[in-house]
Amino acid sequence: MPTIEKIEDINVWQEARLMHKCCLPIIQKLQKYHEFRLIDQVRGSTGSIMDNIAEGFERGNNKEFINFLGYAKGSNGEFRSQLYRIFDAGYITEEEFNQLFSQCVKIGSMLIKFIEFLLQTEIRGQRHNNKLKDPSVEYGINASINYKIEFDQV
Repeated sequence: MPTIEKIEDINVWQEARLMHKCCLPIIQKLQKYHEFRLIDQVRGSTGSIMDNIAEGFERGNNKEFINFLGYAKGSNGEFRSQLYRIFDAGYITEEEFNQLFSQCVKIGSMLIKFIEFLLQTEIRGQRHNNKLKDPSVEYGINASINYKIEFDQV
């Protein structure tokens, strides 16, 4: 079972980062058409997917993490809608649209699976685990525990 110690370990965050990077050529195309508002929206929504996953993880508690994964899912849907606008305006090819649309669907599915896992797990998050007694104090030994969030591959 993979272990998450930092945001870069989260598969869905990695996928969101990749999708954000794949949007850069599209943003360049939109600049040619002076679609600056749409550029800001695309940057905002794709960046928000990554950022909400990261912020939720860093909160250190599964309840908040689940909320932020929901926000990431909303941003993913927002970008999917923007993709239609970009395609309908003729700014991208059908192949470009399909590639990014598939990535959106994949990320959405990964987010749902991650949320479902967190709802079912007894692991409550880093913040709660850190409140557990340090065994070195209770048992008089020199030990440290590195609490990690573990999850099934989503």
